[in-house]
Amino acid sequence: MTNRHAVVVGAGIGGLTIAVALHRRGWDVTVCERAPEPPVTGAGIGLAPNALRALGSIGVDVSRTIGGAAPETMGVRRPDGRWLTRAGTADMTTRYGMAPLAVARPALTATLSAALPPSALRHGTAVTGVDDAEGPRPSVRTAAGPDLPADLVVAADGIHSPLRRAYFPAHPGLHYIGETAWRTIVEAPDLRIRAMSETWGRGKRFGVTPLVDGRHYLYATAVVPPDTRFTDPRTELRQRFGSWHAPIPALLDRVGRLDPADVLRNDLYDLAAPLPRLHHGRIAWLGDAAHAMAPNLGQGGCQAIEDAVVLAELLPAGDRAASGDGGDGADSAVPAALAAYTAARHARTDAVRLRARRIGRLGVLRHPVAVAVRDLVVRATPDRLALRGMDDLFDGFHLPA
Repeated sequence: MTNRHAVVVGAGIGGLTIAVALHRRGWDVTVCERAPEPPVTGAGIGLAPNALRALGSIGVDVSRTIGGAAPETMGVRRPDGRWLTRAGTADMTTRYGMAPLAVARPALTATLSAALPPSALRHGTAVTGVDDAEGPRPSVRTAAGPDLPADLVVAADGIHSPLRRAYFPAHPGLHYIGETAWRTIVEAPDLRIRAMSETWGRGKRFGVTPLVDGRHYLYATAVVPPDTRFTDPRTELRQRFGSWHAPIPALLDRVGRLDPADVLRNDLYDLAAPLPRLHHGRIAWLGDAAHAMAPNLGQGGCQAIEDAVVLAELLPAGDRAASGDGGDGADSAVPAALAAYTAARHARTDAVRLRARRIGRLGVLRHPVAVAVRDLVVRATPDRLALRGMDDLFDGFHLPA
């Protein structure tokens, strides 16, 4: 009797997390990734307490493998440097049991990949479709061939998910949130930055996040029409943010030393409406493929991790005999688990998606009066109340009973 087999489409954070979680539950796992090799450059990702707790539940300790240094404070500032709101990481640790960590995405994907058998990862393997998704044994078609039979297909194929479009053709798809974003990582140990901050201006924002390895993840957004073209990202960033408070100008000097290809830029989208469900037959969607959200809460990757851990917990063990499957081919436990996954995750992820969109509306305000009122209201809110407002996010992860 063979183990259950899962094919995961996409080797991003969510795809690798579900692969690790299922592997540790005894499943045979194949991860198909379109890119020819693992990423070596890219952006950072903030791992909030909910994501760290979820990773810990499957035995992944990020602080041990990547590092655990956290900034001293985090909050929102004005372009002149004044804080609108901030919280100390010590206070967050007291309240949530741990402080958020920020890591480079390639480091996190490498950590997760190392927890899988080398044969599980197939880079340069684009999935072209899934046949018999509602049958007992779907078949995953790839450009590299041959087809892969599976007991479960996990669609972790990103914000532009082809599998989402194929199985939910009536869904309205993506919604442009009105901003483009630049992202990069720079070396700046001499600046001794101790704060994770996001600065709000008029229709533009700039974020500075110290990573656990000593580098700094920078991101910036600006309100522009979709598909706007920029010739030089470094010049564009200096023109828009070069007069803002320290250490932003000094950090932009570091950007000038990078290869332009190391500055990622993409328009920002979220899902226009929730999917009717997060599964179809034996396919389950997670992460951006399931509920793409604006980055304003830093929860996109965190919710993908939650999805993966909850899905793996609900599924039967990989060993058919150990999970009570008599081998008759029916294996009804998997479809039942996917229905339970939708029930467990649909409302939470859509609530986070909508909240991220609402927060983003504050960041894109451009009228001087509206910006002044926004800053006044945020600054008047006590820091302890602002921190308490994150309880449902940071304390919201729970394994299903």
